[in-house]
Amino acid sequence: MKFFYTCLIVTFFVLPFKSHAFDDFWGATGHRVVGKIADDHLCGKTKRQVKRLLKRKSLAFVSTFADEIKSDKRYNEFYTWHYINMSHEENYEDSRVNPKGDLITGIEYCKKIISDKNATDDDKAFYLKLLIHLVGDLHQPMHVGLQEDKGGNDFKVQWFYEDSNLHRIWDSEMIESFNMSYNELAENADVLSKKQVKAIQEGTVVDWVNETHELTKKVYASAKPGDNLKYRYSYENFNTVRSQLQIAGIRLAKVLNDLF
Repeated sequence: MKFFYTCLIVTFFVLPFKSHAFDDFWGATGHRVVGKIADDHLCGKTKRQVKRLLKRKSLAFVSTFADEIKSDKRYNEFYTWHYINMSHEENYEDSRVNPKGDLITGIEYCKKIISDKNATDDDKAFYLKLLIHLVGDLHQPMHVGLQEDKGGNDFKVQWFYEDSNLHRIWDSEMIESFNMSYNELAENADVLSKKQVKAIQEGTVVDWVNETHELTKKVYASAKPGDNLKYRYSYENFNTVRSQLQIAGIRLAKVLNDLF
């Protein structure tokens, strides 16, 4: 009888909590990969300034801050900064900008505060943490998705027979299934020459969004609503996930080096 009650407690209390925490953890892993890779491409002066503002916290550690504050209503104004909605036929310049702000306007505002000589260190640190996260979001294809399905959140599919959606699969579930820590993923990023790194860092933030949007179209074409996506889907797409994380980290370093 005692064993029976123990099982009930685990079923009704522990397992639901574990499931929620698990999703949050793996959603964070991609952002931590971006932060770790960026840290490896910062120049010395930038590293010193960033460490000072972040009170010696790493880019990986603070990279999830913008998601963590979503649970606090005081920060609701930043919610729309995580994404851009565009039709497949548009690029950013031709699309209707969200009056509440989007990834581009959010990133530019963060840069403005960080470079403002009159801004306090606390304000600079706050917007630096947002910036680190937003540059990561910019390179996740479903953060530049369609408005009608909320960037793939309403594009319902299954992941290994479990209910999911296209956004979640690209945000976290392929990374989760690969079962590596953020350090392991960052350390196993592709080896690139200085010329390749420089080429990745070329262009503007708008150029990067439009580049991601080209990938977004391919992601939408990679599945149909109701599909049960499994090993084959990960085999065909996980290298793209890894590449986007690495590109995001390299470009984040460029943004920070330019600021500091």
